[in-house]
Amino acid sequence: MEKVFVDLIDQLKSAAGPNLKSVVLYGSAVTGEFAAGRSDLNILCLVEHTGATDLEALRPAVAWWLKQNQAPPLVFTIDELHRSADIFAIELLDIVGNHRTLYGDDPFVNFEVPTWLHRLQVERELRTNWVRLRRAILSAPEKKRDSLALMTGSISSFATLFRHALLGIGEPPPKTTREAIEGAAHLVGGDPAPFLTVLDIRDNKKKESEIDVEATLHGYLELVQLITDEVDRRFQPRR
Repeated sequence: MEKVFVDLIDQLKSAAGPNLKSVVLYGSAVTGEFAAGRSDLNILCLVEHTGATDLEALRPAVAWWLKQNQAPPLVFTIDELHRSADIFAIELLDIVGNHRTLYGDDPFVNFEVPTWLHRLQVERELRTNWVRLRRAILSAPEKKRDSLALMTGSISSFATLFRHALLGIGEPPPKTTREAIEGAAHLVGGDPAPFLTVLDIRDNKKKESEIDVEATLHGYLELVQLITDEVDRRFQPRR
């Protein structure tokens, strides 16, 4: 994995020149939950300017990165990053807590993420993802494989939101996806087993034939509902 980072930095430096200030790795590759073939190598690039010409200059490096089967990097100026901290509180709190600087100065030294909108973002995104999941279930063909795909496809997003729900309530932030699921379930008196089962399926620790997909879906939906309602109740606007 280290070689691909060296090659990426070479590509970015060649493309951007002095405009490139920092390159930061974040996500599962830093938290220890990276799974080859499933996880992305998440990259944040800090540049001095983000005009059309500057972005065009980065295209060859990004094209090379895409050929490595990776997602395009996030590109910000340091000023944009600071000004976006209240809107992207969930994302930036995660990055501040778990990142590795691959090139340049660490932009997150003494970086403050204002949390006054964090709780609102958690509540909104939980409710939004809950609605999307319901709509997807309603519109999906009646096949067990489709139901399982909906759960494996949404579990990472929900686990992230569960972690931030706990953080917003004042609990210590869980370090792993499983800890986030178990902690949130404990908070509402729910059963984490359906989520943990889906996690095992996603991580190839269990086979579809070993589980009751319909019962798992019912439990999955129930836990999402319980946590979403609890967050809605606890995260009432301050008056």
